[in-house]
Formats: sequence, structure tokens, C-alpha cells
Amino acid sequence: MPAVSPAEVSARRAVPAHIARPEYVDQPAPQRFTGEEVKDAETIERMRVAGRLAAQARDLVGSHVVPGVTTDELDRIGHEFLLDHGAYPSTLGYRGFPKSLCSSVNEVICHGIPDARVVEDGDIVNIDITAFIGGVHGDTNATFLAGDVDEESRLLVERTKEALDRAIKAVKPGRRVNVIGRVIEAYAKRFGYGVVRDFTGHGIGTSFHSGLIIPHYDDERFDDEIRVGMTFTIEPMLNLGTPDYDMWDDGWTVVTKDRRRSAQFEHTLLVTEDGAEVLTHP
Repeated sequence: MPAVSPAEVSARRAVPAHIARPEYVDQPAPQRFTGEEVKDAETIERMRVAGRLAAQARDLVGSHVVPGVTTDELDRIGHEFLLDHGAYPSTLGYRGFPKSLCSSVNEVICHGIPDARVVEDGDIVNIDITAFIGGVHGDTNATFLAGDVDEESRLLVERTKEALDRAIKAVKPGRRVNVIGRVIEAYAKRFGYGVVRDFTGHGIGTSFHSGLIIPHYDDERFDDEIRVGMTFTIEPMLNLGTPDYDMWDDGWTVVTKDRRRSAQFEHTLLVTEDGAEVLTHP
């Protein structure tokens, strides 16, 4: 299958004035996060709403990942769903990102910009969508199969989801965040997959990305203690080949250096007394 290449990006979609926007929209960068990684009960309740909505948007858009659809049309579907439910699409206007979700096809690791490219039979398409509502963000993504996908790619997608599920099970208060990457990397190594290092999970809440970093590989430097009430994302990116990448001239689209395929799954989690609650289930 030929490499994915840039296509025409349509004009930015409008958002009605009554929908609250994050502070960073159309600013060069977000304000520096100075809050607490452990959230209070009221914030957590709002995050449940945002997470559920993001999950519903993810699954709705994913149901439209079929041969013949454009990634721009997928963006329209996600954009309109969030607006209809009173939410702002967090990526729209974030550091200049022009669309309401990221659509990453085949060898695109992450941050693909929806455009006029038509999804082809056999493609794998990651949909990464975030809802901002009630002053908080819910962030999630999943990789969907378009038509008849080859076995190697299908297994990559299946195992990337399994890596996320295993990582979620490893979340326990008192552990260090590097246990998450240890679990993901150990599982991925069984199959010879490349584990992307430079793009990570992150703290989330009133801020789209707080200072907390959740790596998907084993690194003792990341030793923040996992505490009850913390909210963060885990979003492993696994590649059939090398973990190394190139970036397109758009400053966003990240593709595998060897142009082999990449898959990703993401949930926003709340740390509980005995593990983690997934906030991004529909």
C-alpha cells in the first residue's frame, strides 16, 4: 500500500459562541499548569461527564471508518457530535491545530490532520478526540479497521489495545508511574514491536496537558508516585518496525521512519483506592 501523503485541509469549522472554549484557543501556547494532579470530588464528577462524551464521540466517528470516507468527513462527524452536546473539541485551535480531532492512518503514529484523503480498504485509522465541557477535558483514542485489513496489522491493533488494558491494571496507589511503561514495553517486546518514546500520556483535568508525564517505556527517571484522585491518560503507540519517526512539514503529523504501520489506544483514568477507573467509556 502506498505511503500516506498530505491532502487538502478544509476551512476551520465554526463553534457557536455559547460553547465555552479552553483558555488556549488561538493563543501561541496554553497557560502553564499550576494546579494539583490529585483532583477533588467535584472536578472528578465533571471529568466523568467529559470522558463519557469523548468516548461516545470516539465510537461514533469510529463507526464511520469505512473505505470511501475522507478523514475530513470523520472530523465533521466528531465536531458536530461534541457541539450538539455542548462540548468544545479540545484540539481545535490548540497550538494552532486546525481540526477537531486527530486522524492517523497506517504509518501515521499520531497527530494526523483530517483532510481530503479517502480511507482505503485495508487501512487502519486512529481517531483521537477530546471533549472540553464543564471546564475539564476528557481525552481518548482508538484505532479502527477499514474493510479487509491484513493479519499483521489486525494483530498490531489488537495487541496495542491489550497493552493499554494491561497498563491500566498496573495502576495502583503507591506505585510509581514508570510501572505503566514497564508493563507496555515488556508486552510489546514479545512481538518485536517498536514502542514510541517521544509521545507520552499526560496529566489531565482543567488543563489539557498538565506537567505529569506517563511514558510508555520503562524508564526509572519517571518516578512520580501514583496517588488516589490523580487523573491522567495512558496512550501507547506501538509500531510494526522502528520506534523512530519523521515529522511532516505541517509540524504535527508524525510518521514511522520505516513507513511501517503504527497503532494507538488511549483512555483517561482516575486513580482509585484499589486501582483505576476508566473515565472514557461510553
